[in-house]
Amino acid sequence: MNQTFLLPEFETREREKPVNVASVPQRSPFRYPGGKTWLVPLFRRWLSSFPSRPAILIEPFTGGGIISLTAAFEKLADHVVMVELDDQIAVVWQTILGGDAKWLAKRILSFDLSPESAKAEFAKIAESRRERAFQTVLKNRTAHGGILAEGAGVLKNGENGKGILSRWYPQTIAKRVTNIEHVASRIEFIHGNGFEILSKFSRNTNAVYFIDPPYTAGGKSAGSRLYTHSAIDHEKLFSVCGKLRGDFLMTYDNAEEVRTLAEKHGFKTKAVAMKNTHHAEMNELLIGRDLSWVDAGGVFREEPVPYKTKASAIARKGKRTDS
Repeated sequence: MNQTFLLPEFETREREKPVNVASVPQRSPFRYPGGKTWLVPLFRRWLSSFPSRPAILIEPFTGGGIISLTAAFEKLADHVVMVELDDQIAVVWQTILGGDAKWLAKRILSFDLSPESAKAEFAKIAESRRERAFQTVLKNRTAHGGILAEGAGVLKNGENGKGILSRWYPQTIAKRVTNIEHVASRIEFIHGNGFEILSKFSRNTNAVYFIDPPYTAGGKSAGSRLYTHSAIDHEKLFSVCGKLRGDFLMTYDNAEEVRTLAEKHGFKTKAVAMKNTHHAEMNELLIGRDLSWVDAGGVFREEPVPYKTKASAIARKGKRTDS
């Protein structure tokens, strides 16, 4: 089955034409509006700025995990720790990394998707962890915007009138699942609270952190709309990051409240310009102790969002993964 992806594009001042990052592998079985595929080149650059490869990369708000997966596949860190609190998302990672990747891939390939079959599947009470994982993947791939939070509706029109089938690419999803199994030995998954894990590893000088929390600072409702666990204490997060012995990179919505927090804690900020497929320009904020490795400028294109909310900026941050 042929697929068309609206992939990010990245340009720097050194090159007039955009560099198409379609070469960045789509690793995650999840999809959300927006994602971190566009950040992968910058993420690689950040890790390569260290004198030696980090021993541990920790992602306390993993979600779709494109950054952690990139680090594991490309051996950008010796060991990767993925942390997720959400039960639905966690069960997928537990299944893939816990020995049931092949089962999940076969289940995806054998499922004959239709509005009726999806409704019947969601009505079932899953009797095992791997069955819950399949239901989560199915819901993520058939819900508006890939939203797993309560109240998300199922696609009706979708892309090109394909309705519920718009984002259901069984062969592609199954391949991603089985591919992840090949790097499972480099990944540790923790179903737990990201704050607790940050505190646990805080004194480890060999650990680095990629931190991408739900965006609810500055009055943004996008995070509340997208995630079951969206209530993040942003002040506490910045305080915890200030105590980390290892380096970190945070991504946030470019809100004044966020910039104020960063300044209060002595962190550097850098806005990265983004452009969606409707040519609306937005800014993503990078936060860290030292951002000198970031090239000036940058324009990115992200996937359009197939729904509307009261927050006009829902497309700004659909955390968590690519298509």
